[in-house]
Amino acid sequence: MATLPKYTVPSLTPEDGAKVAGILQQRLHALNDLQLTLKHIHWNVVGPHFIAVHEMIDPQVETVRAMVDAIAERIATLGVAPAGTPGALVAARTWEDYSLGRASTIAHLGALDTVYVGVITDHREAATATADLDDVTNDLLVGHLHELELFHWFVRAHLESVGGELSTAGVDGEKDSAELAEAQALDEA
Repeated sequence: MATLPKYTVPSLTPEDGAKVAGILQQRLHALNDLQLTLKHIHWNVVGPHFIAVHEMIDPQVETVRAMVDAIAERIATLGVAPAGTPGALVAARTWEDYSLGRASTIAHLGALDTVYVGVITDHREAATATADLDDVTNDLLVGHLHELELFHWFVRAHLESVGGELSTAGVDGEKDSAELAEAQALDEA
């Protein structure tokens, strides 16, 4: 078990404070990774719709960076030191690094759809895990979900057919999502 904080917020035990901080630490890693991935995509999209996607990504980066800061400050408020170094992120992550480099806008959006599914799913699990432990942390995570789900919708709007079908439906994995989205876009062209 992690070292207990010497103090935490009023009405939480040090054990509960440490548990909430541990949940938040995983979200900190995921959101740090997400903001870096979003910036990577911003720099590496090419082809039709370049400027639309390039400009769509920057506000997402800024919002996710603000989420990172809020989570790190909540961890510190709970009496625990947030770990925000690249080495800590890489050592703790349970997902693969984003693999696309320079690629079409639609390929990146297909891959980003998968990234957002993972981040949002894990964020919902963290919100559920904190619901009975700490209202403030739960509220923070739920607020983040509102923004993350909105950004995910922005991405999916590029992948949706006029009939409402997602080009990435039923696909697992970032590479497969990118390839399927790109193949379907070529078929429609």
